[in-house]
Amino acid sequence: MADDESEEEEAPAVELGEGEPVEGAPLARVASRLNWGMAHSDIVEREGDVTIRTPDGPQQLADAMADVDVPYFESRHEFTDAVREVVGTGPVPTADE
Repeated sequence: MADDESEEEEAPAVELGEGEPVEGAPLARVASRLNWGMAHSDIVEREGDVTIRTPDGPQQLADAMADVDVPYFESRHEFTDAVREVVGTGPVPTADE
């Protein structure tokens, strides 16, 4: 049984492609740096200059937040849902695509 466990630990869970890294930070990473609840304006002030990954390519968080009409976010989930409603969900393009 010990041999099976060591083999599983050595293999990567997900194969990573080769090529240029994707520009921008995942939205979840940005959200994890904030404390909840938080006002819309405070998020823009603290993290607005951060570039996030979107299905349409990298985008400034402040630009995405300009289209979010929620003045206050009670939770991280509420924030990420509102931003994803604006920027969309799906695969993030890479330099090879």
